Amino acid sequence: MSKIENLPVHNDSLLRFMTCGSVDDGKSTLIGRLLFDTKTILADTLTQMERTSHKRGLEAVDLSLLTDGLQAEREQGITIDVAYRYFSTGTRKYIIADAPGHEQYTRNMVTAASTANLAIILIDARKGVLTQTRRHSYLAQLVGIPHIVVAINKMDLVDYSQAEYERIRASYLEFAEQIGLQRTGHDITFVPMSALNGDMLVDRGAAMPWYKGPTMLELLESAPAAHSERNESFRFPVQFVCRPHASDDHKLHDFRGFMGRIESGEIAVGDEVTVLPSGLSSRVKAIQIGEEKIERAITEQSVTILLTDEIDISRGDMIVKKSEAPEPVKQINAMVCWLSETALSPARTYIIRHTTRESKAKVGEIAYKIDVNTTEKLSAEGSLSMNDIASISFKLAQPLMVDAYSTNRATGAFIVIDESTNNTVGAGMIQA
Repeated sequence: MSKIENLPVHNDSLLRFMTCGSVDDGKSTLIGRLLFDTKTILADTLTQMERTSHKRGLEAVDLSLLTDGLQAEREQGITIDVAYRYFSTGTRKYIIADAPGHEQYTRNMVTAASTANLAIILIDARKGVLTQTRRHSYLAQLVGIPHIVVAINKMDLVDYSQAEYERIRASYLEFAEQIGLQRTGHDITFVPMSALNGDMLVDRGAAMPWYKGPTMLELLESAPAAHSERNESFRFPVQFVCRPHASDDHKLHDFRGFMGRIESGEIAVGDEVTVLPSGLSSRVKAIQIGEEKIERAITEQSVTILLTDEIDISRGDMIVKKSEAPEPVKQINAMVCWLSETALSPARTYIIRHTTRESKAKVGEIAYKIDVNTTEKLSAEGSLSMNDIASISFKLAQPLMVDAYSTNRATGAFIVIDESTNNTVGAGMIQA
């Protein structure tokens, strides 16, 4: 039994999760069934789905229509873009990302996975573990999704066979061992199901009495939210320095607050902090949300921090606890997913945007690129094409305050920008 099954229900918390799998594994149907059975589909949306289904000659509602929003997706029966859906139960809220399964949409999947804390990897019970299953599992590992739920779908098409379920489970665990999925801090849970009929999603159904584990919804209800499983270092990238000089209120004349979002950790009034990259120290004098003063702030809260000392701080600086300060660096090594149709060129200068800070950068070395189908390391030959994933070093013009992506997904990630077009051309995860 995995640790996810032993956790209590997380009341009022938010869980971001993604679904991925091969073509026709039933990702969109799973999401549609989940929303339908939790009664979170609006009446007019359901009516439109019924009409479209009847036009296609279907007797039952095609629940996959709920997520396949692009016309090209509906015509081809595939998922191209990342579709986000929001729903809530009586205990918590959810954001679902339905990620495309095709290799040519790897960049779309990486985008969806970047904020997910749980991944549902679907496997067709008739086909077992496929190349796309391996690719999606590797990408989930690469992007640092800690909880993997392997949903063995379409059990109705193999007569709800326990032997088939156990065979696929053993095959997946063998592959997971090969890529070190569990050794890198991920936990894996398996659930047999039929998205079409609703077995083991919200209701257990009567077709698989041999399965004693939780349903899909029970797994989602008990899954930890992001930032809740370990103590994280305090990281506060400054977005804006608030100086209301024009105010007629004399109390605000000397007001100097630093506004931003707490990416990780927590802070309290009186804590000693360091400002990077300058290295200057001070203490927290006050913390505000709007005009309300609070004594303590936590991860993902947007706050204004006031310090006891007058320190030169501007947008792009980072406030950290003095005991947890990272060393500013001018070179980073990272796994990068190339997003642009224009190939990466080591001769060009790019912009690295990390939290609220930017720096011009040159490619130092492309060590290797990854074959996402086999996880084999290949020669990059000095360039990257769209959807390539590679290990790259960058030399920076300005120092960045970074953490390894494996320890902090917020300050361990960055995007690469083409300085001539201002387009986002790459997404990176910093290696230790």
